[in-house]
Amino acid sequence: MTDHLSHGEQLVPIGDVELCVETFGDPRDPAVLLIDGAAASMLWWGSAMCEQIARGDRFVIRYDNRDTGRSTSYPPGRPGYTYPDLAGDALEILDALDVERAHLVCRSMAGGVGVIVAVDHPDRVASLTLVSTSTGEDGLPPSSDSARVTLPDPDPADPAAVVEVVVAWAKAYSGGSPYFDEAATRVLVERDVARTRDIASMLTNHYAIDFTGSARDFAAVTAPTLVVHGDHDPVLPLPHGQALRNAIPGAELLVLAGAGHDLPEPLWDVFVPALIRHTAGGRP
Repeated sequence: MTDHLSHGEQLVPIGDVELCVETFGDPRDPAVLLIDGAAASMLWWGSAMCEQIARGDRFVIRYDNRDTGRSTSYPPGRPGYTYPDLAGDALEILDALDVERAHLVCRSMAGGVGVIVAVDHPDRVASLTLVSTSTGEDGLPPSSDSARVTLPDPDPADPAAVVEVVVAWAKAYSGGSPYFDEAATRVLVERDVARTRDIASMLTNHYAIDFTGSARDFAAVTAPTLVVHGDHDPVLPLPHGQALRNAIPGAELLVLAGAGHDLPEPLWDVFVPALIRHTAGGRP
């Protein structure tokens, strides 16, 4: 391992789609592919956290999903892709980087993407880490009232208004976490909005995806799986993480005390060592 700094963003062509990808660390190290959730670009995997993972002798890959950041966008409300297409994007990125197998780390909505890849292409998945996600089964507790933001939808042509609303969403999704840093979140959101190809599409399209054909049997996951969940998560309360742990054979659960639906920086020193151990074949 010789370099832990970012190798810079690059646009990777995948058919008629461009995905913005950034890597950290030595490509000879085991690859960790970070996939984020709805409306979240790769910036929500903090660069300092990516570097921290890379220092554990890991080759870290993060990217903008379709309709986020610098990647291809579609008309607002009309995403031209399905959930399995997003799983295909992950595999295409690995192919473009000559990565045969990777450790997948998937947050929130992207948990389903990771499960699709793990079930349909087990030879490509060295391990699976599912952060702030769910089985989606009936009977689990709904989102709490604190997760609901009552602000009006922002005008996509007004970046400042978009920043205000996204910061408000992030604060609500933190579930009152003592670790939520509004100032740092605002800096992140301002940067994210400034680099997004189509703000209107970012705000809407992941919520309009066709989920047809996306269901997979959690019991069919054979990759070693770590479930990570905050005990303050108001979007998917902790029983969602517990249900996910129970649904995947041999899965382990790491509860982040004080975390909401995010991965706050003060808890990286808990999350990152657990991820390093998990991706080395150990248990947290």
